[in-house]
Amino acid sequence: MHVQEWLETVPAVAVYALVGLVIGLESLGIPLPGEIILVSSALLASQHGDIDPVVLGACATAGAIIGDSIGYAIGRKGGRPLLAWLGAKFPRHFGEGHIAAAERSFTKWGMWAVFFGRFVALLRIFAGPLAGVLRMPYWKFLIANVLGGIVWAGGTTAVIYYVGIVAESWLKRFSWLGLVLAVVIGVTSMLVLKRKAKKAVPEPAVAGD
Repeated sequence: MHVQEWLETVPAVAVYALVGLVIGLESLGIPLPGEIILVSSALLASQHGDIDPVVLGACATAGAIIGDSIGYAIGRKGGRPLLAWLGAKFPRHFGEGHIAAAERSFTKWGMWAVFFGRFVALLRIFAGPLAGVLRMPYWKFLIANVLGGIVWAGGTTAVIYYVGIVAESWLKRFSWLGLVLAVVIGVTSMLVLKRKAKKAVPEPAVAGD
């Protein structure tokens, strides 16, 4: 069953909780499809009035900020041994090459690595724990974490929600042409934002490349 089809079967409060939980766990350092859940939920909100996009965005933002903060605390306490353990458990996400590239990003960009890391799938997973391991001052991390969480979670919810609204309206007026144009506009805006983020924080390279 597709994610969105499954979400349609659960009550709104469960959707809010699921979005906050999945994004929180992903931000904490557990590889989960937080962005997929958020996009599917925002699109569902545009089609069903019982899901409030403002509440949805707030839950996503809260999950992102809280999860990253917990990840920071764990990383600060666990240190390098934590990265070694994560590398053994999740080699595709926490391999030596990924961590080394992420460390270079943190060294070069500092707070911006945490902020723009929200828009890069791999960095979004371990920006919090890595910031803790590298002993980034918490006040700097908190500012970047809060702003990044608001822009990424709130922005993604708003863009997908309004794309869904426009798509539905245009679909009634212009059939598939309206839907295609609405989707192209929404996807293009998201890709532009992601490209800017990747330019600021390069994607970690796999060891041996």
